[in-house]
Amino acid sequence: MRSVDTPVKKIRREVFTEICKVAFESTKENFNDEIEAIPYRIVQERAVYRDSIYRERAVASERVRLAMGMSLRPEDKAVHITAGMENSNIDEKYYEPPLMQVIPSACDACEPNKYQVSNMCRGCVAHPCKQVCPKGAISTVDGKSVIDQEKCIKCGQCKKVCPYGAIYERKRPCANACGVGAIETDYAGRAKINPDKCVSCGMCMVNCPFGAIADKSQIYQLIKAMNEGAEVIAILAPAFVGQFGPKATPNKIKAALLDIGFADVWEVAVGADAGALEEAKHYVQSVATGKLPFLLTSCCPSWSMLGKKYFPEVIDEISNALTPMVATARAARIASPNAKIVFVGPCVAKKLEASRRTVRSEVDFVITFEELAGMFDAKEIDFNTYEKEEELNDAFGAGRGYAVASGVAGAIKACIDEYYPGTEVKIDHVEGLADCKKMLLQAKAGKKKGYLIEGMGCLGGCVAGAGTNIPVMKAQIQVKKFVKEAEDFVPPETAQY
Repeated sequence: MRSVDTPVKKIRREVFTEICKVAFESTKENFNDEIEAIPYRIVQERAVYRDSIYRERAVASERVRLAMGMSLRPEDKAVHITAGMENSNIDEKYYEPPLMQVIPSACDACEPNKYQVSNMCRGCVAHPCKQVCPKGAISTVDGKSVIDQEKCIKCGQCKKVCPYGAIYERKRPCANACGVGAIETDYAGRAKINPDKCVSCGMCMVNCPFGAIADKSQIYQLIKAMNEGAEVIAILAPAFVGQFGPKATPNKIKAALLDIGFADVWEVAVGADAGALEEAKHYVQSVATGKLPFLLTSCCPSWSMLGKKYFPEVIDEISNALTPMVATARAARIASPNAKIVFVGPCVAKKLEASRRTVRSEVDFVITFEELAGMFDAKEIDFNTYEKEEELNDAFGAGRGYAVASGVAGAIKACIDEYYPGTEVKIDHVEGLADCKKMLLQAKAGKKKGYLIEGMGCLGGCVAGAGTNIPVMKAQIQVKKFVKEAEDFVPPETAQY
């Protein structure tokens, strides 16, 4: 579904665009009225996606609140969209935890997990499904197999033996996409997210076909800071190439960012370059010498959070190098001490990383490529006709390659080969949180001694993050092309911040 430009993406884009328009154009006096009007501008004469215009506007209203950094309204009280908005009408980083939320009025209350018999059942004489069921949950009705859901333990044995493939497993899409089992069920059968399990990768959000899950945003607060004269520097994650259309070259994107009010633009790949050098040194000095059993990369916040939350025993093996976001923010702040720094990237989990006590002083805002697209729309910047350019060529190929799976490990290995020749490097990489958990279990069991292990919470790497605009395969091609356009692949040893 992620490779398809669905109405869910369109709706999210409309909400971000409208919020940005209000942020750029509204006054303090008409702020509440403008916010209250957004659902009516998005949903006008009739419902298009829901069963009524009232439900569609209710869903849009909750999206507006989340896009303002607010929590959802209570279901049992009449509350204005703008209730509590005074807390978010500020020029500072803001959102109420938790980051990811399920919009109840949008959720279709899909059944969490269920085996069903389809009309492909031929009513065969053998009925192997009936024979293998350990709970006697399958009976024959009018010659066809029927599963008693009260008895079924969802073992899947019936599905495995059906000669016609007539039995299928129906899963809740959001739960199926969650690699840590954080999707549960509320009193009404709707999905709910367990914040104690969630690592904020956002895969539930991008896989829900009803658009019932959304993250919170800081775009309004960011624009307000710009409007009030703050010097705001955008630091662009290396996955940005291609995210705003085939005509949106890196140089055009930088020019457009300057046009809409940013004071400067940096590539986050410069911080990745520094990180690759630091982690190469860490591996050589600690893992290659046997002081540490293995080394886990630290740039993916969901992977890092997974390790700390589910495998606290491996905390010492997570690299202590600054993440590319933090390293670049720190460098930008040294160059411009009074600036506010906004990380623009593909990842919703970075919003949580930026809120950690140790990172708050470095990164002021985090927005996704999806949210930045709303800012461009609000300012009527169309890259098909936009002609301005500003050179953006800060980084080396190693750092730019961080955006794709195995790119981090590849960059670190290249630095080891360049600066520590003769060092044997054992590398493994893993994508997707379910497989990340398996990898950490193997490492914990002592099966990955001497390894540099790259973990990516999203299948495909950062280019597959929940805040991206284009299909993963297309994004990977664009990043690899951008890597080749760098003057050199391996950064000099002085590229540290």
